[in-house]
Amino acid sequence: MEVYYVNLVVLAVISWTAAFLSIRKIFPKLSFEFCNRLVSTIHATLAVTLASLSVQDWSCPLCPLASKSSPRQMQALVVSLGYLIYDLVCCQFDKRFNLDNTIHHLVSIIGLGAGLAYEQCGSEMVAALWVTEISSPFLHWREMLKELGYRDTGHKLIADVSFAGIFTFARMGCGPYITYVTLSASNPLLIKAMALGLQLVSAFWFFKIARMVKYKLAKWTSKNAD
Repeated sequence: MEVYYVNLVVLAVISWTAAFLSIRKIFPKLSFEFCNRLVSTIHATLAVTLASLSVQDWSCPLCPLASKSSPRQMQALVVSLGYLIYDLVCCQFDKRFNLDNTIHHLVSIIGLGAGLAYEQCGSEMVAALWVTEISSPFLHWREMLKELGYRDTGHKLIADVSFAGIFTFARMGCGPYITYVTLSASNPLLIKAMALGLQLVSAFWFFKIARMVKYKLAKWTSKNAD
């Protein structure tokens, strides 16, 4: 990886950290987790936007395969790699340690870092970035609603179902195809391994989310029946 991109990643980590500290200062009554989720929502929105803007041909979003990454694709990867490093460290200071989330972060950091180091397979990388982040705002929305006092309400149920639906479409609909294309193309072995690892993590989360939605719908139906 060029020193230029290393410096950009460091700058991105500092920027995301500064954003979190600013939100904590502006909203002192909000919890640590709530403030971090606000930062995460900003990142997810920015990541999806940058990934979309970096697509070279919308008639074939994954083209060209196994090719040199464009400057826009590298920019999208830098922003998200900086965020993931910040978030991995930030989550260690939270009261609740989540092993699943930590593993997901490590897999993503290694994958994005490899993409920046090789400076290729940009199309596949930004597609994976788009797929993994498109559902994130809804994930954080459903969690923030709890702190705002909307637990076990219709608003929360809508957030849960919206997140599950978008996650399923992106991770289990588009994800396997992106993984297949990445494994089939002439990409570095590390990139292929990270693509497969990310899809396995997504499948694991999918089954957990499916159980959550089933429970929520059954609980809501039972509540209304009473």
